[in-house]
Amino acid sequence: MKNHYSLSQITLHWLTLLMISLTYSAMLLSDSVPDEDRALVKNLHFNFGISVWILMLARLWLRHRNPIPRITPQLPDWQLLGAQILHWGLYLMFLSLPVLGVLAQAYGGKTWFLLGWQVPQWVIPNDEARSYLKQTHELIANLGYFVIGIHGVAALYHHYIRRDDTLRRMMPGK
Repeated sequence: MKNHYSLSQITLHWLTLLMISLTYSAMLLSDSVPDEDRALVKNLHFNFGISVWILMLARLWLRHRNPIPRITPQLPDWQLLGAQILHWGLYLMFLSLPVLGVLAQAYGGKTWFLLGWQVPQWVIPNDEARSYLKQTHELIANLGYFVIGIHGVAALYHHYIRRDDTLRRMMPGK
């Protein structure tokens, strides 16, 4: 069994990280840009978020098609379980966030653009639904900082302290 992910899995992993970073950056910048640029920055946030959703679906499809490479030396069972829970939490988080964001936009009745095309209003605006969806979206997004941080710290722990091949499995050409 190979001891690294496929090049497509590696590429999608790092591309997903880039798009998540851009999504969070656009969200953080939206309140600090001039008023005339705010709509553009928010639309970038929406479009980056949708790209994360598409990338996560592609990653799940590849994960289903390719076996997960074994970590050498082997991890204790509790660490394997923790890794599985964290990874599925990341998938769930970054699949649900764009859906919640799209629904919050739809129920807000605001005009927004997906890849340059105006998204038509497809639900009846509802302020209560929008507020609930937006709060849920923001809560999960804020939890994302911690989950992403744990993921990164765990990779560094495995690389520098445990000295196993966890991180090298996700690096191109290693």
